[in-house]
Amino acid sequence: MMPSLFKAAAGMLSAVLLAACSSTDKPKPTPLETFAPTIAGRAVWNVRLPGSAVAMTPVVRNGVLFAAAGDGTVLALQADTGAEIWRASAGSALAAGVGSDGRFTSVVTRGNEVVTFDAGRELWRKRLPSSVVTAPLVAGERVFVMSVDRAVHAFDAIDGRRLWVQQRPGGALTLAQSSVVVAFGNTLLVGQGPRLAALDPLRGTVLWEVPLAAPRGTNEVERLADLVGPAVRIGDRVCARAFQSAVACADASKGTALWSRNVGGVNAVASDNERVFGADASDRISAWRTNNGDVSWTSEKLLYRGLSGALSVGPSVVFGDREGYLHFLSAADGTPQLRLPTDGSAIVGTPVISDTTMIAVTRNGGLFAFRPN
Repeated sequence: MMPSLFKAAAGMLSAVLLAACSSTDKPKPTPLETFAPTIAGRAVWNVRLPGSAVAMTPVVRNGVLFAAAGDGTVLALQADTGAEIWRASAGSALAAGVGSDGRFTSVVTRGNEVVTFDAGRELWRKRLPSSVVTAPLVAGERVFVMSVDRAVHAFDAIDGRRLWVQQRPGGALTLAQSSVVVAFGNTLLVGQGPRLAALDPLRGTVLWEVPLAAPRGTNEVERLADLVGPAVRIGDRVCARAFQSAVACADASKGTALWSRNVGGVNAVASDNERVFGADASDRISAWRTNNGDVSWTSEKLLYRGLSGALSVGPSVVFGDREGYLHFLSAADGTPQLRLPTDGSAIVGTPVISDTTMIAVTRNGGLFAFRPN
């Protein structure tokens, strides 16, 4: 499903298809080829969430996986075994989540309420003036929430006091897809349109900002280039995708852009020390060198398969697809290494990893954990 767009001054717009052709005219997914696996992995546990999953990425903190279901269920699981630690309810359907620092866990309901728990016990809830699709960030006993109008709200994690709100003027349209909200040392990094901005987490003031993409096109939809989360950090380098326009990296210690490459696509990228990985709008996978953005390799073996955000795992890069498969490719050259099934429904968000356990979420509400043999 293509992301929808929001009108900043007039509420939500209907979903806009970015391709001119109808869904029946879309290219068929590339058939999966047979290959001999070169690495081994096995399923170690799976848990079924009640109802369908919200299209979001779980969070891992200190070996604990925090996840949520669309009906408002929030739970903490032992990442290596799937054992339930606690379960709670936000009381209504969720629009975004989950964020956690290991103690405090926050989600956002479709009624625009930020709900925060401490070990499964609800602490507080606060209503926001606009919708939220980006998972909260919980850090430093604060909860940071970005709404679709690109405003960033900071709350005290313990009592829910509103600490500050920071909003920059933006375009008429904003993207209804998870943006960038990530901690970097004592700085809060957020995506505000195509810009990566560094905020003082205590006051909300802007410390620096750098454009990662140059919006282009003949109308508002074509010029939409909001940063898509989650961003990926390797050392001082932070890399992210700008919706339908670019993949780029910045030096967050200096507040400077390192490189940007014009490439379509709507899902999150991954990175290791040598390469940044991502799929474009047709699911052509590319690897760009982290130091200069030059293309290292491309692969067209998974075209039109509805790929998820990417995850870098040791010598591999992993993508989920709309049929629930996890595809492991060689980080060095894109060669297929392994394919693992889940429940046949689409992998949503981006897979996550805890030590040697990788976890993916499916559209049907399945949490599936895998580990190398």
